[in-house]
Amino acid sequence: MVQLRKVIHGKLDPSDRSDLVGRLLDLFLITLIAINVAAVILETVESIETRYHTVFWVIEIISVAVFTLEYAARVWTSPENPEFQNSKNPRLAYITSPLALIDLVAILPFYLGFIVDMDLRFLRVLRLLRILKLTRYSSAMSMLLDVFREEANAFFAGFFILIVLLVIAASGAYLVEHEVQPGKFGSIPAAMWWAMATLTTVGYGDVTPITPAGKIFGSLVGVVGIGIAALPAGILASGMADLLRRRRAELIKELRIALEDGVIDPAEERELEEIRRHLGLSKRIAEEIRDDVQRSHSGGLTGQCPHCGRNLG
Repeated sequence: MVQLRKVIHGKLDPSDRSDLVGRLLDLFLITLIAINVAAVILETVESIETRYHTVFWVIEIISVAVFTLEYAARVWTSPENPEFQNSKNPRLAYITSPLALIDLVAILPFYLGFIVDMDLRFLRVLRLLRILKLTRYSSAMSMLLDVFREEANAFFAGFFILIVLLVIAASGAYLVEHEVQPGKFGSIPAAMWWAMATLTTVGYGDVTPITPAGKIFGSLVGVVGIGIAALPAGILASGMADLLRRRRAELIKELRIALEDGVIDPAEERELEEIRRHLGLSKRIAEEIRDDVQRSHSGGLTGQCPHCGRNLG
């Protein structure tokens, strides 16, 4: 059983990207996810849903069966996952991990329809969350989730500042506008719609101050909103840049280790390619890093400066 578990885990999460079965399985799951998302979207068009109702139902049954089997297999083989091997309870650790929760959410709406009396249209829309399963196969999405996880404190601080400013802006708008516009600024909660639209620089225009004091206050809130809206974007950009820098440094380290004997053999080549894929770096970036490392290594062997090429002796 242990050997079978290792084999199944190797196919679900292939460490060797040359494994044809693992790659075909990934391609099959990605295609099935795309078909599901397209089906859910098309189901909202009444004429299409009426005509192809049976087709959509068959797609749903097959998809849920496959996704359920995949989820059960991943839970069963989780003790073979290096990320959870050292946990006291590897399966529980895996079940509570973000990717496992996404897999669970992908199949949960189908089973909830049999257990709980809910609006079926609401459950159909929930099936769109299956698109999140692509996170497992997209290095870009994985990088984004890593940045959110690493910069969580900064994001929470930014949102906390936004909430404080939202309350202040809504309170100020209420004080200066509630007498002349009781229908739009009759209470602080009612004024929060205007405050949110202004702070996030959306500015729908359906609620606007009309008094001189209200216009001045609104202008100040709008100016502050420009900086507040840029804050999460700045945190995200900084986090992405830092993550890419660290991933490049990791690839440089692995390349230097591989070049210690002067050559990169086929086994090291495959390992470096797997590391590149795991880090989410493009082939162009990897080639540039490799060229720089090889020039540096060559310069060190010949007694030349790796930057200018001058003899150091």
